Amino acid sequence: MPKKKAEKTAVIKIKLVKSLIGRKENQILTAKSLGLNKIGQVVEQPDNAATRGKIAAISHMVEVTE
Repeated sequence: MPKKKAEKTAVIKIKLVKSLIGRKENQILTAKSLGLNKIGQVVEQPDNAATRGKIAAISHMVEVTE
C-alpha cells in the first residue's frame, strides 16, 4: 500500500504589538494561550476556528499574517 502524504495544514503568524499590562484578565490569558508573552513576539498557530476566536478576542493587540 502506498503511504499517505502528509497534508500541509494552514498556519498563521501572530505578533503581539501592544502590551498586556493593564488589560483584562481574560485578554492576558488569551494572549498567553496563544504563546504570546512579550511585545514583538511572533508565534505560528494552526489556522482553525479556535485560533481565529482567540485572535478576535485580542484583535486590538495583535497583527496577523497568513
